[in-house]
Amino acid sequence: MQRAAPQEFTRVLSSMCTEPHPAARDAAERFLATNPGDPATYRTVARLEERAVETLGEIAGLSEPHGYVTSGGTEANIQAVRSARNRRRVEDPNVVVPESAHFSFTKAADVLGVELRRVPTDEDHRADVSAVRAAADDDTVLVVGVAGSTEFGRVDPVPELADVAHEAGAFLHVDAAWGGFYLPFTDHEWGFADAPVDSMTIDPHKCGQAAVPAGGLLFRERAGLDALAVDTPYLESTSQATLTGTRSGAGVAAAAAAMDALWPDGYRREYERAAELASWFASELRERGFAVADVELPIVAASVPESLFERLREAGWRISRTESGELRVVCMPHVTREMLVAFLADIDERRPSPP
Repeated sequence: MQRAAPQEFTRVLSSMCTEPHPAARDAAERFLATNPGDPATYRTVARLEERAVETLGEIAGLSEPHGYVTSGGTEANIQAVRSARNRRRVEDPNVVVPESAHFSFTKAADVLGVELRRVPTDEDHRADVSAVRAAADDDTVLVVGVAGSTEFGRVDPVPELADVAHEAGAFLHVDAAWGGFYLPFTDHEWGFADAPVDSMTIDPHKCGQAAVPAGGLLFRERAGLDALAVDTPYLESTSQATLTGTRSGAGVAAAAAAMDALWPDGYRREYERAAELASWFASELRERGFAVADVELPIVAASVPESLFERLREAGWRISRTESGELRVVCMPHVTREMLVAFLADIDERRPSPP
């Protein structure tokens, strides 16, 4: 049987995963068989996880973070909901999210038996604070803000959402799974230093350039993490707060290695490169007559005909659409100007001729 080879990233424009940094790739291989789910036994990888959490806290503006390296944003978001539910202990818990929130919150609500209240976004695809306030009540355990939405790259008004959450007696969670490694180099108010954020999702295996799987969950207070802990009587470690049990140390080691290599200057350079690339690409699409959403973080969303979209996919481009139908291109570290020049050439070749 022919040996399978992984798909290359040369025509991938829709993914929020990317090629890992060489240091992350090497670290992932070395720690592949270790289990950070039992830190008392696997002490080296446990120390690496502590270091990774400390760096994630520094990136997100939190000097004493509590958390762990998750399998990704989905696990982190589920755990944030679970922690809030466990801490609030109301009869009919609900979570208020903007309609731009990731689909992992739908999974969280289903698994945890909480009501999910989706509220509209404004005309710029950001959370509508007045709609969030109207939806929150005494049974709200968590309000969610998005810092780098997956469709349009938008950043919600995090300080205002924190006020709404805390007025209702709820916690505020910020989903910065994708945007968290870009936002430190912007003027956005999104992190723990900008507002009384209670928890955050921030993923090293996206723009952090760690190997998959490597997500991140941070809490401002130790109580947020403690609310997730269960006893583990047969392990050397006596309790475990993670959702999964046994975990590969590959993600932990890769996250620590990538952040050691790139924070902060390498990430700053990559943000500046990606932001310039997204701005240029959006301008090129506008010059061709396509309607393009304003670029906030390096995601470009443009209205293209369905027939052209399908022809581009048939040509081998891995592209996706927003829920409202726009072509969506994510300027990840593997996406280069040369790739987008080739993509534009295919657009020019395959778009319908004018009447």
